[in-house]
Amino acid sequence: MTTLEQIYQFFKSPPPFYLNKELAVCYVLSVLQQHDSYGTELINLLETEYPSYRLSDTVLYSALKFLEDSEAVTGYWKKVTGRGRPRRMYQLTPEWRDQAAELADLWKKYSQNAAHKQPILNGR
Repeated sequence: MTTLEQIYQFFKSPPPFYLNKELAVCYVLSVLQQHDSYGTELINLLETEYPSYRLSDTVLYSALKFLEDSEAVTGYWKKVTGRGRPRRMYQLTPEWRDQAAELADLWKKYSQNAAHKQPILNGR
């Protein structure tokens, strides 16, 4: 049974917001503009840089598959320092630099939206 206090607590400290595929595509491109990356790192970077957001493996790999199929990114295997097995690294293709910049900008504008970052209720 839900109490009023639980309702207020929900709005005071909302749960993380999970990215959908469209947002994930834009987020991934924003990271890959800066450097090559791999799946686990993309998820960890999101949680570190944007604490109110989360990204599931399923959505991330669906976004990466979309980007590979669109020839926006290519993948390669690389041994990452401090990691056991080689990781599938993703890099932005040169042909997609301009398009990636536009989509990354959409992510940056979206993620700066205060509605997803700030508690709705400050009191209580």
